[in-house]
Amino acid sequence: MKRYTFRLLAPLAFASFLVSCGDSKEVVAASPVKEDTKPAAPVANSDAPAAPVVAAKVEVNPAQLGVFATLPAVVENPDNPVTDAKVALGRMLYYDKRLSADNTVSCNSCHDLASFGDDGAKNSSGINGQHGGRSAPTVYNAALHLAQFWDGRAKDVEEQAKGPVLNSIEMGMPDGAAVIAKLKAIAGYPEKFAAAFPGEADSMTYDNLGKAIGAFERKLLTPGRFDKFLAGDQAALTDDEKRGLNAFLAAGCTVCHNGAAVGGTLYQKVGLVKPWPGVTDKGRSAITNNPAEEFFFKVPSLRNITETAPYGHDGRVATIEEMVKMMAEHQLGKMLTDDEVKDIVTFLKALKGEVDQEYIKEPVLP
Repeated sequence: MKRYTFRLLAPLAFASFLVSCGDSKEVVAASPVKEDTKPAAPVANSDAPAAPVVAAKVEVNPAQLGVFATLPAVVENPDNPVTDAKVALGRMLYYDKRLSADNTVSCNSCHDLASFGDDGAKNSSGINGQHGGRSAPTVYNAALHLAQFWDGRAKDVEEQAKGPVLNSIEMGMPDGAAVIAKLKAIAGYPEKFAAAFPGEADSMTYDNLGKAIGAFERKLLTPGRFDKFLAGDQAALTDDEKRGLNAFLAAGCTVCHNGAAVGGTLYQKVGLVKPWPGVTDKGRSAITNNPAEEFFFKVPSLRNITETAPYGHDGRVATIEEMVKMMAEHQLGKMLTDDEVKDIVTFLKALKGEVDQEYIKEPVLP
């Protein structure tokens, strides 16, 4: 802030003077001039501290927030109503490594609920030390997505839950019948299935395994300060976070990252504007056999994104700052400044939510 000093006007001093009249030697003293009797203006102290700058509060246009939504308490599926018994069974199955061929890998191995739903690895590990070609996405808030897996090959979390168990690289079981036979041999599981699916002649089916895990995942939601902000609490975000949100909006990020999960609502081509470096995975086109969908992947959720590095379908991007720069350049055709990146990352950190520790507590298994 500039300092201002007041210019001091020095009073005019009028000296007495002598006036001579003709050739006369008489000296006459001039009458004194009256000084201004008004008090002098105060002198500003240049050493005094400047008045503090009060920064204007950062505002976000409410009309631009309509692209987002607050998280629900549960993501309902009319074909698989969530019940306490299903959730309890699903939690057990989620943590049980016996669903894998060598009893070493569970759902939680790659989607660690204590680490915001992923394993922090570039490519996840399966049985016998094998590695897949893609990075494990977080399971938190995934039930909100339009489909599951990076390529959308499963329509919902119930279908997705059945995939890794039979994948030869991930959990390696030969088929659903082998999985159920293994579970039937474990005392306690038949009763848990019967309680979760009452009235069914044969409650222990592979489809019901998927439904139980799916029911558990439908409540894996992480509400946070951003939800409070969307609900009208302006104090829920700091001015720096609001500034970052404005930068996020101005950059055009919400074209893809929108909805309650701030993503997961559509598929998008990697390298939409500028080719993404080194990408070989064909993405969704390998599922649909549609060449027009080559290099298309499901847009990930940005909820808890700063907690789930590395980034991208193949985990090649190590930091969130690098990912923001690359997404702006390759997806939007924009070169962000360092300050813009910093602002956006500050907002993304505000998308970190709260994990219900009691809900994700590892259960005692049968």
